[in-house]
This record gives sequence, structure tokens and C-alpha cells, in this order.
Amino acid sequence: MTTTSTQVNPVLRTPPASPAAAAAYFSASLAFHADVSDVASALATAAADGTDPGFVVIDSRSTASWDQGHVPGATHLPTALIAGQAERLLDRAVPVVTYCWGPGCNGATRAALALAERGFQVKEMLGGFEYWVREGFAYETWEGPAEKTADPLTAPVEGECGC
Repeated sequence: MTTTSTQVNPVLRTPPASPAAAAAYFSASLAFHADVSDVASALATAAADGTDPGFVVIDSRSTASWDQGHVPGATHLPTALIAGQAERLLDRAVPVVTYCWGPGCNGATRAALALAERGFQVKEMLGGFEYWVREGFAYETWEGPAEKTADPLTAPVEGECGC
């Protein structure tokens, strides 16, 4: 008896989920995450219109990190202080978007968990402060406003990415 074996490449070694399972997963992911560009766009539109964006941005990093640079208008609330200060600083009726350093850091995830456990609606900003800066959005430091040219590997040089 001869058997023929077909090798499956690493991508398909584990088959894709069913379309229904994939839709449920990706829909849930969007309920938990926001990306840097969407946060920046919503904040810019609200500022231009003189309206409220409908959410508050929380920087969960240390004071030294905050001073080095942070999203304009963000509230500084280090993860270690959430238990003692979230009730005083935040309104449970207003969704919260957390961020930390970047995709290699799970500080924003820990902050989001701490806030969710206290009854706050929360999303995590994917990419964190690193991608905020890399995508060319203005930021604030202890010395004042700052901005860098967008990294063409993370943001389109002209226009929108279309995603």
C-alpha cells in the first residue's frame, strides 16, 4: 500500500476559522481595540468642531514617561494608581481609551483590565504612544508641543491608508 502525504504550509497547518467564528472574533476585537489613527481622527474632529469626542484617553505610564511625551488632552493615570484615583478622575458613562508605550508593552492592557474591573467601558489603543509618534501626530512633552515626520512604514506619506 502506498500513501501519499501532502505537506501543508505553516499558514494553513491550522485551518482558518469558519466565517461565522471569524466574524465573531473580529467583531469582538473591534469592541476592545481602537487604532492610533482612529483616536487621532476622532480627537481632531472634536477639537475642530468644538465638541466632545465621546471618550477620554488615559496614559497609563509613569510620570517620567508622561513627561517624555504623551497624547495631547490625555489624562495621566498610571496603572498602579487606577484603584485609588479612577473613581475621582473618570465618569463611568464616558468610554475610556488606554495606551502605554507601544505594541511591545502590555501596560495599556493591564490598565484596561483594571478599569473594566471597576465598571468602566474601555478600549485599548493599539500601537500606543510609539505609533502615535511614528504616525506623525503631534504630542506634548514637559517642554511643550512636539511633532515628528510620519514614518512611511507606519502611515501613508499623503492621504489616508484606506483601511
